[in-house]
Amino acid sequence: MTMIEISLFTDPGCPWAFSAEPFRRKMEWLYGDHAAWELVMVGLAEDPAEFEAKGITTAMMAAGGEMIAKAHGMPIDTTERERLTATLPACRAVVAARLNSPGHQQTLMRAIQVRGFAGELIDEPATIAAAAADAEIDAHDLEQWSAQAETLVALASDMHRARHPLPAALALDERLADWEHGRRYTCPSYEISVDGGEPVAIPGFQPWAAYDVALANLAPDAPRREAPENVSEVLEWAAEPLATREVAVVMGIEHDEAATALAEVATRREVGGDAYWTL
Repeated sequence: MTMIEISLFTDPGCPWAFSAEPFRRKMEWLYGDHAAWELVMVGLAEDPAEFEAKGITTAMMAAGGEMIAKAHGMPIDTTERERLTATLPACRAVVAARLNSPGHQQTLMRAIQVRGFAGELIDEPATIAAAAADAEIDAHDLEQWSAQAETLVALASDMHRARHPLPAALALDERLADWEHGRRYTCPSYEISVDGGEPVAIPGFQPWAAYDVALANLAPDAPRREAPENVSEVLEWAAEPLATREVAVVMGIEHDEAATALAEVATRREVGGDAYWTL
């Protein structure tokens, strides 16, 4: 059986990574058990002062979030936050889940993203604890795991990988960002390989076609699941609330068409300019 190995370089606090979630969902739908996923934490900021030193303000973050939400359709509360937030506490929590409860890592990542882009501060212990509960992880256990030396080493390894892109990625410099010693992956970036072969890099936020073409070339023999028949099938498959845009992309239909169909069968929870849907 062809196995596609997908490393997703991401960060819970990045609005671009969150806005690319529909494409991750589409890949999951298409390839199912033929894809093995790895989350790699980029670690954007250990302290809010790192953003402040770059001249970033809460007003700029709010304006940027509004622009991204309008362009890409994910639910982002664009209210100006009371302060900037670090992302490393959330990154540590996701890595801790990977090491100690791997079946819940992606669920925790998602829970932190949903809360963060609904307006909560993701470096607050209360936010991470609430996200842990959403992901069915004991919050006290997660706190303990996050402080373990193994977690810190694993996070450092993730950040090192993110700061040493594949040579092919370096050719697409506009998709990378600066760090102290060179260039790093932006969120989301992918490294994809098949059956243990050499990986290819897809750095930075990309349109769906970039992933579609890369996967078709890398794994032409991997079976692709047929498009879902209706929005209920997508929500049942996901087993968690999905944004309108996520459902639309998985189905291959327009955003407004998905919203109309979802309104007939699902419960809507508004966040920012759009919503999450649950059967």
